[in-house]
Amino acid sequence: MSAIEEHKEKRRALGRGLDSLLPSGPRLATATVPTPAVMPPPVVIPSTPSDSPHAALQRIEVPAPDGHGITEIALDHIDENPYQTRRTFDEAALQELAESIKESGLAQPVVVRPGANARYVLVLGERRCRASKLAGKTTVPAIVRQLGNEQAAELTVIENLQRQDLNCLEQAQAFARLSREFGLTQEQIGKRIGTSRESVANYMRLLKLPQSVLDLIGAGKLDFSQARVLLEAAVYLDSTRLEEMAREAVEKQWTVKDLNAQVNRLKNPLEEMPKAKEEKHVDPNVADAERQLREALGLRVQVLARPNNKGKVVIRYENVEDFDRILESLAG
Repeated sequence: MSAIEEHKEKRRALGRGLDSLLPSGPRLATATVPTPAVMPPPVVIPSTPSDSPHAALQRIEVPAPDGHGITEIALDHIDENPYQTRRTFDEAALQELAESIKESGLAQPVVVRPGANARYVLVLGERRCRASKLAGKTTVPAIVRQLGNEQAAELTVIENLQRQDLNCLEQAQAFARLSREFGLTQEQIGKRIGTSRESVANYMRLLKLPQSVLDLIGAGKLDFSQARVLLEAAVYLDSTRLEEMAREAVEKQWTVKDLNAQVNRLKNPLEEMPKAKEEKHVDPNVADAERQLREALGLRVQVLARPNNKGKVVIRYENVEDFDRILESLAG
């Protein structure tokens, strides 16, 4: 399978996860507020252990609309997604979305699940909620689904992966959370989000870098490829020196190639040292002949002898007087 086909297959796999949440047909949201006469019975959410991070969800009864319908929910009744790993949002893009919502409304509803005290917990649509608030909206069209913690976390990761601007650190943290809180293996995570186990492992390895380096990655100053090279350097450097290398890479705008060159110097330090000149063996008779000629001429002399008793004598002079002295000595 080519890289392009593999990318398309991954996008299709991710899409299937989200499409299961949304009603078929056009996604233009229409406000349909259910009346008490057709409201389904209260939904009872099973209790969770008291030490769970979601202990607040213990046995909650909230009237929930049909999971396949769309209803308007007040924005201030929707709590943030506890599994949202995205920490950076493009303000300009949010403002553009807000202007679009003012003009045409929200084209796709958000997805929520029942929460504590007749409130809701956001599952999908953080940007849409933020932009709706910027647009001055007080309610948002939403689909209410009965989802467990694992399902909610998984769908949050899938939605984030479908966005091209997802930070590689946020992606690594999302994978780590699926593994830590729900005991999923890297292979299981890969299958659920439509990528390979190796890809999941590569992202999760980034979290081994020092926090100061992770901050640079989270701020978008280092990309995924540069972070992977820094992981190689971590074998040879302590956290302080690794941070120095990362900051130098940012300040000097090193490319991945530049960083690789730095790591290669760490791997092969001897290659940077000048090679010692090999001492050549000099025949004692040749050395003595050179000495006698130097003393007789007062000049630098080199005798280059060969194994077949042939060779040459090199006499070096610095000025005309030296040259004349050579001629006189040879003529005499």
